[in-house]
Amino acid sequence: MSVAFDELPRPGVNLAARLDAELRHAHPRTVLEAAYEAFGDKLALVSSFGAESAVLLDIAAKVAPSIPVLFLDTGMLFGQTLDYRRSLTARLGLIDVRDLRPAYQDLAVGDPQAKLWQSDTDACCNIRKVLPLDRALEGFEAWVTGRKRFHGGDRLSLPVVEQTATHLKFNPLANWSKSDLDAYMAEHDLPVHPLVEQGFPSIGCWPCTKPVEDGDNVRAGRWQGLDKTECGIHLARAPGEAANVGGDI
Repeated sequence: MSVAFDELPRPGVNLAARLDAELRHAHPRTVLEAAYEAFGDKLALVSSFGAESAVLLDIAAKVAPSIPVLFLDTGMLFGQTLDYRRSLTARLGLIDVRDLRPAYQDLAVGDPQAKLWQSDTDACCNIRKVLPLDRALEGFEAWVTGRKRFHGGDRLSLPVVEQTATHLKFNPLANWSKSDLDAYMAEHDLPVHPLVEQGFPSIGCWPCTKPVEDGDNVRAGRWQGLDKTECGIHLARAPGEAANVGGDI
């Protein structure tokens, strides 16, 4: 598919709408190729290295292994996720994976005892995910996520391309189902996150992630018992508005 990017201003709502119309039924690799063609080194991919992350990371490695991959190391991830991040990066040949960690000052002021998750999960996500990603994305014009519609909730109407307050956002896997992901994993012999076999279909920080029963929603184990389905990095904000809420990414 050929998209006439040179004729369009960027970033902007018109560009997002045009690209979404062009790419809404495209294969994820076509979407990622279009994003990379349009934005080059101003494009980043954000990955949790979670249960379904290998698919998008493998596609990215085939399109351009130098695409910066932003990984939010919150300080509360499962050890298995950190091991998976290292092994999958090496396996796929990704050459620019950046570990984003919460700022020392933010932790010292807002969560000095690392217990904020017990009383205010939104504030915890804000310090450990939202703020570090906001800082890292300042040098980019667009970014790529691994979100899919079948995860439900606010993601049911997920476009393939959308405009945020500050960036263009690409969701190459928006149209794919769980069976599509499983088929790609099998076809390309991709390693599975070790916690998947233990009943974790979506994996975040250890205090706020639980295994789920067969048949439950993929994200049912995230923030169980709370009226919360997103960490905050995908919630809409007006230009210049500070993040105040706290996700396979």
